[in-house]
Amino acid sequence: MKKLMFAVGLMAVASGAMAAGKPCEELKAEIAQKLDAKGVQGYTLEVVQKGEVNGKVIGSCEGGSKEIVYRRN
Repeated sequence: MKKLMFAVGLMAVASGAMAAGKPCEELKAEIAQKLDAKGVQGYTLEVVQKGEVNGKVIGSCEGGSKEIVYRRN
């Protein structure tokens, strides 16, 4: 159940992020702040070119040309 709630939270963050078209570093900082506020530990957020995914995509930035990838450590 906890994993489900976490996944729903990530999807909510991602859906808002995809519509915004914000600069990647700004969006990455906002997502990290939300994850930290929820007590999530042991994760990495990385900005990659669209299609170069090696993790779970939780956001899109710079007009959809880049993606923010979430990985657990």
